[in-house]
Amino acid sequence: MTTTTTPVVSDRRTPVALLAGLAVALTAVNLRTAVTGFSPLLETIGDELGFGVAVAGLLGTVPAASFGLFGFFAPVVTRRFGLERTAAAALALTALSLLARAASPSTPTLVAATVLALAGIGAANVVIVPLVKAWFPDRIAVWTSVYLLLLQTGQFVAPLLAVPVAEGSSWRVSVGLWAVPAALAAVAWLAISTRMPAGPRVPAAASGRRPTVRRSATAWGLVTLFAVTAVSNYGIITWLPAVLTDAGASTSVGGTMVGLYSVWGVLAALLVPQLATRLPNPFAVVVVCSALLVAGYVGLLVAPLDGTVLWVCLLGVGVSSFPLCLTLINRRTRTPQSASAVSGFVQGIGYGLACLGPVGLGLLREYSGSWTAPLVVLCATAVPALVGGWFACRPRFVDDASPADETPRAA
Repeated sequence: MTTTTTPVVSDRRTPVALLAGLAVALTAVNLRTAVTGFSPLLETIGDELGFGVAVAGLLGTVPAASFGLFGFFAPVVTRRFGLERTAAAALALTALSLLARAASPSTPTLVAATVLALAGIGAANVVIVPLVKAWFPDRIAVWTSVYLLLLQTGQFVAPLLAVPVAEGSSWRVSVGLWAVPAALAAVAWLAISTRMPAGPRVPAAASGRRPTVRRSATAWGLVTLFAVTAVSNYGIITWLPAVLTDAGASTSVGGTMVGLYSVWGVLAALLVPQLATRLPNPFAVVVVCSALLVAGYVGLLVAPLDGTVLWVCLLGVGVSSFPLCLTLINRRTRTPQSASAVSGFVQGIGYGLACLGPVGLGLLREYSGSWTAPLVVLCATAVPALVGGWFACRPRFVDDASPADETPRAA
């Protein structure tokens, strides 16, 4: 059996550990740019390549589907090649695919390149969680906040640059420029994998039994909480403008409110990982998030235009259970190998279910003729969120077949 080796870093000041910090940062920047830097240009690209709304809709569903599918299989690769080499390969695939997408001569090539680019990002989504645990085990909260902040930064900056760069040069340059940070991240992880010190390492086969993830109530709690949060997130991003415009708001208001909603992710990235590592049982965070989401949905249902800013802010804070889940993946596992398995399991299933959310909500809107039923359904998701959160937040380890005999320490 092939073993996976991952360094245990005791001194964060070593050159390799410093390079790992840079690699984590570069990886985080790339986790959303291929999506948010592409969507503002869909109409322009469609005009040149000759595709319409149907293909644009397909490209809109690819991110969550790819994140789910390829994220689910990423731990299989890490067990064979290790976390660092998997990260290098995933980001190299993304960089090459982004270049291919920029050079696409036809719609099928564009779609294929997009799928491959997001396959790499789906794998990177999964491995960045255990990489933080492997390289910075005593600074999990800090580095989780760092990579979530940089993820949000990339998510904001990419759409802001997309149209101006395309107007100044072409859409191909605008789409292709994001291959550069992906390539840099790939090179950084490749350099780390070839320069890791000969100091202590933890083989997967010797680091404790592999967790029986599918039999863990904690893992299924994380899956449930992550999936419900992702459904809310993708549903809000996709349909919030339509909810507001159907109520009488202008299209510009809808776009502005999506931006306002996204800004709250920065605050969540700063605060939630700290809470998750300092509270033995952070279930109170889940309760608050669920209450805020319900209040936001009820506000949109009852008075969508009278308190729009308030409702959107409530929703923006309410999805803070997303960084909570990512932090708990590391907090509820004992080793980086276990974190990799749980990360793939949670994100694979969670994103897979999330891609059904916007479609289902849209069909429900068409069938019912209003946004009442979709908003009521979104309110009802608070129930599985609370149930999943209860199991996810208990101080128990996925690695254990029975309740943990210790409470995870603050990191």
